[in-house]
Amino acid sequence: MSTSVVIDAQLVKTLREKTNAGLMECKRALAESNGDLEGAVDILRKKGAAGAAKKADREAKDGIIAQAIAPGAKAGVLVEINCETDFVAKNDSFRQFCDEIAQKILTQPGVDLESDRVAAVQKIGENVQIRRHDRMEVVGNGAVAAYIHTGGKVGVLVEVGAEKPGTSENEEFKQLVRDLTLQIAAAHPISVDRSAVPADLVAREREVYRGQVPPGKPANIVEKIVDGKMDKFYSQSCLLDQAFIKNPDQTVTQLLAEKGKALGDTLSIRRFLRFGVGQ
Repeated sequence: MSTSVVIDAQLVKTLREKTNAGLMECKRALAESNGDLEGAVDILRKKGAAGAAKKADREAKDGIIAQAIAPGAKAGVLVEINCETDFVAKNDSFRQFCDEIAQKILTQPGVDLESDRVAAVQKIGENVQIRRHDRMEVVGNGAVAAYIHTGGKVGVLVEVGAEKPGTSENEEFKQLVRDLTLQIAAAHPISVDRSAVPADLVAREREVYRGQVPPGKPANIVEKIVDGKMDKFYSQSCLLDQAFIKNPDQTVTQLLAEKGKALGDTLSIRRFLRFGVGQ
């Protein structure tokens, strides 16, 4: 078997996994895109053949997400630590190691963690990698909160701002922040608002939606249809546009306004992180 055939077969296999499309559809899409995988995904989406496009570039690693929050909720850390098997990921010793690493990153920004990692490998008996981590500190008034989903496969860190210094101590504000971490974990937004969506992603989505419009439509009608589809895309992808999971009749923007009015303050979501193991 030639190298090109092996490559083609692997591309077809990968494309089918990403799109759930049929074998021949994938082959035709790859031929049309000259072997470009992402181009083939877009072709299938335009033709309606991609039933449920999956995330690309997911690493085949196990592990968990850990978090640490400073007293007073003015700083927080999220970290992904990988191991080889689910058995180790569920092990109490490994989870304790992850919690200790998160706490160390929180209290000692820039700390060298290599000796800790090597010690963990020797103790656990599997390869351990501290894959990524990030740290947030509150700017002005507000609070940072974290949430780790059951099993430790998804973790969230969010900064919610306020204008008045005492607001973050209010229990209603704290509950709002907790609800927002659950929202981010469950609804998987890619940005806080529309302005933060990467321009290349917006351009790609618009091009895909244009390709879904039946031929023969006037250009202005095509753009109106595309704008409508983009509104739906934003309502699924931007945190402020999303329906609140506890009350789908209310957007997150409306939720913030409602809670701000009750607290006599102006609230905002400044930034968030969402880590998924292997993503």
